[in-house]
Amino acid sequence: MTIWSKARHKSMFDWSLPMPDAATLPIDRARVSTTISSGVRTDWTRTEIAALFDLPFTELVFRAAEVHRAHHRAGEVQLCTLLSIKTGGCAEDCGYCSQSVKADSGVEATKLMDVQAVLQSAAQARDSGSKRFCMGAAWRNPKQRDMPAIVEMVKGVRQMGMETCMTLGMLTGEQAEQLAEAGLDYYNHNIDTSPERYGDVITTRTFEDRLDTLDKVRSAGINVCSGGIVGMGETRADRVGFVHALATMERHPESVPVNALVPVKGTVLGDMLADTPLAKIDDIEFVRTVAVARITMPLSMVRLSAGRESMSEATQALCFMAGANSIFTGDKLLTAANAGDDADAAMFARLGLKPMEGEEPMRAMKAVGGCSGGCAA
Repeated sequence: MTIWSKARHKSMFDWSLPMPDAATLPIDRARVSTTISSGVRTDWTRTEIAALFDLPFTELVFRAAEVHRAHHRAGEVQLCTLLSIKTGGCAEDCGYCSQSVKADSGVEATKLMDVQAVLQSAAQARDSGSKRFCMGAAWRNPKQRDMPAIVEMVKGVRQMGMETCMTLGMLTGEQAEQLAEAGLDYYNHNIDTSPERYGDVITTRTFEDRLDTLDKVRSAGINVCSGGIVGMGETRADRVGFVHALATMERHPESVPVNALVPVKGTVLGDMLADTPLAKIDDIEFVRTVAVARITMPLSMVRLSAGRESMSEATQALCFMAGANSIFTGDKLLTAANAGDDADAAMFARLGLKPMEGEEPMRAMKAVGGCSGGCAA
């Protein structure tokens, strides 16, 4: 019997631990405890999620860590690599993005990379320890003429034994099917922020457009990667709404990237937040967001994405304690700087972490037909 046995899981939990005085917070604390212990759910309310955010910090991280250890191997972190296969010139007006044609960021538009060049980058990522190779193109949506090359990229990376992920913008049903037939493992399409905040960040598409593409991806049988960005000047209520939108999907995303805004000069948000206290989200609030994502989506991979290069190792360690178990490694994320392989290896050594080797929980359960509810079917 291993430490991952059901018996071990059962023995780890004691949700009757003393709770702080209920009068100090607006929500009944006993109800919060019951909420956390009830397993995979897709019926979370905003009130319940707000109550999680309001927990004392150490208690929130502790409870998130308990949930994490019930479903994931503690001390293992998935390594992923992200490559921009087509940079700049995007017609969308996302206020955070340096690749938008609306941004005066100095990012030059490029054509779609050659298939062999992409595969060479994937091989280098594999040799550096990455298990998933993510490819991103700065498009509103891919043109049909580009799909044959995209399909070849997916097939080539899969032949190397790596998981594949694409983010290409909005998809038609036919394009989603093409990607599925090529063997694409994941499609990334972030919801970015709460439904209420969305129109303040992006005006060239709607929140519903995002959900429509995610529905097409699900229908094609591709795993979903969807998260968002915090630190865009939003309120905690917006962060509650962001998590709520993900945690109440019929099936939770298999991967949930949590990005901290990297303010870029020349972008709407970069210029608006420059030299203000809002230019960087508070580290404790960022960890809280990670912890709440872990509790509400217990089987999902929670990924530390953009903004990690500006975080201290202590902050990242708290994120790992709170349930983050995936990172992008390498020196660059699309157009933003990243920590780099050497820095990550040194941090892993100091923290006693190791690269994840096994299958992700939701995919493993799917393979044996054991998924239900918030788990992928």
